[in-house]
Amino acid sequence: MTKASIIIPTYNRLDLLQNCVSSIRKYTDTPYEIIIVDNASTDGSAEWCRREKLAFISLPRNEGFPIACNKGLRLSSGDTLVLLNNDTVVTPNWLSNMTAALNSSSDVGIVGPVTNYASGSQQVHYPFEDVEEFQRIASEVNIQDHSKWKRVERIVGICFVFNRSLIEKIGLLDERFSPGHYEDDDFCLRTRLHGYSLLVCHDTLIYHEGSASFKREGIAEQQLLVERNYRMFMDKWHVDPRSFI
Repeated sequence: MTKASIIIPTYNRLDLLQNCVSSIRKYTDTPYEIIIVDNASTDGSAEWCRREKLAFISLPRNEGFPIACNKGLRLSSGDTLVLLNNDTVVTPNWLSNMTAALNSSSDVGIVGPVTNYASGSQQVHYPFEDVEEFQRIASEVNIQDHSKWKRVERIVGICFVFNRSLIEKIGLLDERFSPGHYEDDDFCLRTRLHGYSLLVCHDTLIYHEGSASFKREGIAEQQLLVERNYRMFMDKWHVDPRSFI
C-alpha cells in the first residue's frame, strides 16, 4: 500500500496544530507520514514537534504558506501528497475516501473535501455545537460514494490531495504569492491547463477553523494582501480567478 505525506505549514497557534495532528493519528487508517513546516513560531510549536517525534522543518522567519508547503513537499517521500492547513481537524475515512477519488481515473489531478468554512462550493452547512458533534456528523457523511464526487474548476487550499506525478509535471506552488492567497487558485489552474480535472468529495467532511494565521495580521492588512495577490494572478494569467468559484 502506498504512503501519504501530510504536509502541515504552521505559524503559532500550537493548540490548533495539536488538534490537527491528534485527529490525523486517530482517523487515518492508511500509511502516512506527517511533516510540519514551522514559520518561526514563538509558542513552543518546535519543541512540541520534537517531543512528538514529528518530521519537522523550522524556518528562521515567517515565510508564509507557499514556501512552507514547497519545503515540505521537497522533504516528502509519499506517493500521495496532502497539503493540510494547521487549523483543520480531520475525520473518519477522510484520507481513504479522497485517495479513492484521486485514483479513480488517470485524469484526476487534485481532490479536496467539503467543510464548514470555505469559499465557493466546498462550504456545506451541518449545524453543530462543538467539534465532538461535528465528528459524529462526519462519521455519517464520510461513507465512500463516487456519486458524490463533483468536478469543479477550483479547490480551496485548506486540503489538497494529489499524486507526486502532478508536481513532476506542473511544478510546486508559485512562491510569488507568498505569504498566501491565490497560490491555490494558481495551482488548480495549472493542473487544469495540463489536462487534469479537479474533484470535490462530498463524501468527505472535515472541520476548518478558518484563516487562523491571517486573522492575527488584522483585517485591513489581510485585505491588502488579498488585493495584491489578486492583481498578481490577473497579471500572470489574464483571467479572473473569482470566475472559478
